[in-house]
Amino acid sequence: MKTASGFSELEYLRRLKLSDERAFDALFRHYSALVYRFAYSYLKSRPVAEEIVQECFIKIWEKREQVRDDQPLKSYLFTIAHHAVLNELRRDQHHLRLQGQVAAGRPESVTNEAEYEEMENLYQAALEQLPPKQREVFVLSRQQGLTYPEIAEMQGLSVKTVEAHIARALKTMRSYLRLHGGGILGMLLAWMLEKH
Repeated sequence: MKTASGFSELEYLRRLKLSDERAFDALFRHYSALVYRFAYSYLKSRPVAEEIVQECFIKIWEKREQVRDDQPLKSYLFTIAHHAVLNELRRDQHHLRLQGQVAAGRPESVTNEAEYEEMENLYQAALEQLPPKQREVFVLSRQQGLTYPEIAEMQGLSVKTVEAHIARALKTMRSYLRLHGGGILGMLLAWMLEKH
């Protein structure tokens, strides 16, 4: 996995697992700007995006012995970043909701929080129905925002194969959500999948 600049991810990952700080530094320099752009595109805040970059790489360092060297680090990093961005958006929504309730003189309602958790659990359960490769391709597309050609290159697949994986994943997840969605939440999630 060498690039034109001579960057060898596999070599750096192997050294990282041995707690080589220079390898960690090289990986940080190579990927931090990508993670920053990803976080900033959702959060529109430079300080918060920078915090997420730090959080992602701290996790990489803490879990360095568990990092797999047979999978691209980019996809692992974007999974961490995706969860960090979701958590930040959830905190922002919660904060805004609290502000509104305080201004209106109402106690906090947990309904929206409970519904959000239920939707997240339902979505994760639907995701678990997918075969591993299909799930990986779907996550790269829907959660990490990669294009089909980017996924094809990263996974060593054709663009048509990526399209087929996504189509099958959507069909499986929609069916699962309709069967297990419990009414409006399942319909809402299925509708959200349609809109992608």
